[in-house]
Amino acid sequence: MADTKKLQSYSANQRTQKIIRGVVCILFCILSLLPFVLLVMNATRASDDIQMGVSLIPSGHFLENWKNLMIKQQGMQVTLWSAVRNSMIVSAPATILAVYFSSMTAYGIQVYDFKMKKAAWAFIMAVMMVPNQITIIGFYRFMLKLGLVDNYIPLILPAIAAPAVVFFMKQYMESTLSIEMIEAARIDGAGELKTFNRIAMPIMKPAVATQAIFQFIAQWNNLFTPTIMLTTDTKKTLPLFVQMLNSDQFRVDYGVVYVALFVTVVPLIAVYLILSRYIVAGVALGGVKG
Repeated sequence: MADTKKLQSYSANQRTQKIIRGVVCILFCILSLLPFVLLVMNATRASDDIQMGVSLIPSGHFLENWKNLMIKQQGMQVTLWSAVRNSMIVSAPATILAVYFSSMTAYGIQVYDFKMKKAAWAFIMAVMMVPNQITIIGFYRFMLKLGLVDNYIPLILPAIAAPAVVFFMKQYMESTLSIEMIEAARIDGAGELKTFNRIAMPIMKPAVATQAIFQFIAQWNNLFTPTIMLTTDTKKTLPLFVQMLNSDQFRVDYGVVYVALFVTVVPLIAVYLILSRYIVAGVALGGVKG
């Protein structure tokens, strides 16, 4: 009888914990989706209605806001679609460079043994704590001497050094990458680069997809560095284009601004939908192996 009561009490506690976890997850989901929902709703509202307050009810001004955006961009040196193209020129190669070379760095620290291994890892962790705002003045002066101001190169090449991605990749390798597998590939005559590309990278596919999403979002939404480095309007990226829409000294049309922001979000959603299946497949594969 006592065992039955204990079992019932345990079942009741489990149900209570599941309910609490479910409620917490729902709350976090709502908090995560609320800004996006407000963005979509405001894209369908008139500027005056947006200034009156928050509303979760869609309106019928989306096409009107879109037409106003097309009209307003005619007086600007950069258009919406050229800004999208400029952002893609920066974000796509910067994401590839950050993920690939950070994975290679993490692979080198995880697989190889060398004298300064701990010092190198400590240096990478120290660099991760330094914000870009501290180094931007020296970086700008350096790019100015090289003649690379108002160029996309300073926005793309520095992405190779991504300490946060290196940290994530190394932590992932510690639990998934087998040193014995790497040694077996070496015995079979595979070169180091081939071993990394053919063995390590496929194993790290879920981590690569995760960091590719984060890096693409960071590069796509980057406003600070392009504001300093890009001076020609025709080269400006999408966040700078939205900022130009929001800098009207007489009257800001918030409906137009929110429509532009909506266009900004669409590629991010597309990238997530494309790469998320690799994350799910990797997790499922790990579950089967376990």
